[in-house]
Amino acid sequence: MTVRHRAKRLALYNHKGGVGKTTLTVNIASALAAKGKRVLLVDADPQCNISSYLVEAEVINSWLDKSDSAEGVTVWSAVRPTVETNEGIKRVQAIERLKNVYLLPGDIKLSQYEQDLNQTWLDCLQRKARGFRTATALSEVVDQAARAVRADFVFYDVGPNIGPLNRVVLLDCDYFIVPAACDLFSTRALSTLGQTLASWIKDWEVICQIAPDDAPLLPGKPIFLGYILQKFRVYGGAISGGFAAYASELEKAANSNISAVLRRLDRSLAPGTLQQQKLGQVKDFGSLAARAQDQGRPFTDVTGGAPAQKDDAMREFRSIAQKIIERTDELDDL
Repeated sequence: MTVRHRAKRLALYNHKGGVGKTTLTVNIASALAAKGKRVLLVDADPQCNISSYLVEAEVINSWLDKSDSAEGVTVWSAVRPTVETNEGIKRVQAIERLKNVYLLPGDIKLSQYEQDLNQTWLDCLQRKARGFRTATALSEVVDQAARAVRADFVFYDVGPNIGPLNRVVLLDCDYFIVPAACDLFSTRALSTLGQTLASWIKDWEVICQIAPDDAPLLPGKPIFLGYILQKFRVYGGAISGGFAAYASELEKAANSNISAVLRRLDRSLAPGTLQQQKLGQVKDFGSLAARAQDQGRPFTDVTGGAPAQKDDAMREFRSIAQKIIERTDELDDL
């Protein structure tokens, strides 16, 4: 079996929507690139949010029109042979969208892969070779693309759900980060996130134990790297009003509902202190965020907008990027 490429694979994951996963991912990737890292973004969401963020609509439409053909360049184009004919994956090329930031484009037809993954899980439990090939198809696609662009980091962009596609993505990740907005619904969402991940990890451990010796396998041990607070307002340099109460509740929920749950399964799945796991806090940047999405750029490269806001964004995202580099290096050495 081919040795897995050295790039560190991560996902920003929260099964509650509206927490800004895609915007965070783009800005963290840009900040990592500014620190000399090469980043591969994988659009693993059938809604194609990160592709839509970074690529013009007419180009995406062209890709989607051709994704079933020999000219296909999307993630679906790559996994389709495995899903439809049980053949090997098709190699697709990642596209550089920002300096040293590459994209594997998404596809609404990735939902067909997700549907197939329901049966795939059962096939794996029955030790069927097709199950293991299908479960690891996306991982293999990512591995080939990461090698081609010499990636240091891979970031999956995923949808806000606990479906079978996110299951194989998270089980392929070395690390995951939880983005959470300072509101009641984000706090509630964390109450089940740890249990969901623990269940996936335990189920995959069983599958690995019964797998044939030559079966391709996912790593199956995503480590909780930390959380990022989002979408709060500041007053006098601090989180303002009711947002501060939610921030405190989110910190407690991250500890009790994610770290503690995963540590009961395996202490190595949630290393570090609560302070180490707090990777950053991204305030509500208002019109700057809207401009960035309209222009398909990270906050720091937006045309227009308040210079002070862009400076604040640059400092925060580069701080988050540095913590990700340091924490993953530290944990890789353990």
